[in-house]
Amino acid sequence: MGLDADTIARLYAAHARGLVAYFARRTFDPQVASELMAETFAAAVADRRKFRGDSDEAAGAWLYGIARHQLSGWYRRAAVERKMLGRLGLEPPLLSDVEYERIEELAGLSELRGRVAELVAALPAESRDALRLRILEERPYPEVATELGIAEAAARARVSRALRGLAANLEAERSAA
Repeated sequence: MGLDADTIARLYAAHARGLVAYFARRTFDPQVASELMAETFAAAVADRRKFRGDSDEAAGAWLYGIARHQLSGWYRRAAVERKMLGRLGLEPPLLSDVEYERIEELAGLSELRGRVAELVAALPAESRDALRLRILEERPYPEVATELGIAEAAARARVSRALRGLAANLEAERSAA
């Protein structure tokens, strides 16, 4: 079965902007979002013969499955890749300021950042402090635990619960919209 060139072009027209927004909301980086969208379509073209669906909806779902796989791979390799590029003195091509701002606008990142800040501010102080230390200040869990005067396992649990709660609230709001 597979997908022909016309179908791939229709998928691009229908989903490219949505994919950039999808990636931007998850990476908070328009440059990465643009690259992941391109990689998703490159993978779709390479794997087009493997598609077994029979509708545009199935093709869109297949495309977003590829996108989730691309995002997962990016999470795994991002730190290593950036370190290697730095060692080699290479930089990926950058988006222009206009492109960067357009992707941020398309993904609603400023609104999302504002909403996350509101949700974090509404957390109990102990959860908010644990998140600040671990996520914003990027301190290791032993330091977080020492700063908060709790066991490391308790620090991990606070951060984990707070992140799960934030994610659940944001997902519920997104689903309601």
